[in-house]
Amino acid sequence: VSNAGVGMAGPLECQSLAAMQSLMDTNFFGLVRLVKEVLPDMKRRRGGHIVVISSIMGLQGIVFNDIYAASKFAVEGFCESLVVQALRFNVAISLVEPGPVTTEFEAKLYEEAERADYSRTDPETADIFTNVYLRNSKDVFASLGQTPEDIAEHTLRVIEAARPPFRHQTNAAYTPLAALKQADPSGALLTAAFSKLVFKYGAVLRLGLR
Repeated sequence: VSNAGVGMAGPLECQSLAAMQSLMDTNFFGLVRLVKEVLPDMKRRRGGHIVVISSIMGLQGIVFNDIYAASKFAVEGFCESLVVQALRFNVAISLVEPGPVTTEFEAKLYEEAERADYSRTDPETADIFTNVYLRNSKDVFASLGQTPEDIAEHTLRVIEAARPPFRHQTNAAYTPLAALKQADPSGALLTAAFSKLVFKYGAVLRLGLR
């Protein structure tokens, strides 16, 4: 089970390349290093199961989570490319894709975001992040957040499955996101929906979540 991960949220201009590279080293290359270690023996034995804790953000990018989403997209692409070869050797690969999970991980991210320096971005972007994104995000976690125990139960079901799924989403509330993206390959439908939710109907979104 590959579960190591770090988060990053905020305006792109305020994030250093070194911090981005560190995140990718944990979230993506940490997984790659693990798979390189365990896969050869699984192939020799012609049996095994690699379970990767991904994220709904590996399927859909979320505003101000550019680098974190990129790392999870990399995880998804890596596993999607590898799974066909792995199946030839009777090795299963499963991606567990949680939505928001209420842990110290997220609390720490909020604390860092609230005291960060936003002088490297324009005032409008800084205002959108601190007064729109952070507020909406807290409502999302309060309304839709799962517990770590819930994610553990989902992961256990994937591990014990007679025919392990390649992808397993833990929060049904996020299924429409994936469906919208598949429904319109151009991306226009989902982009417009997100834009309106954040900038035009933010109050309705927060009311609905509460």
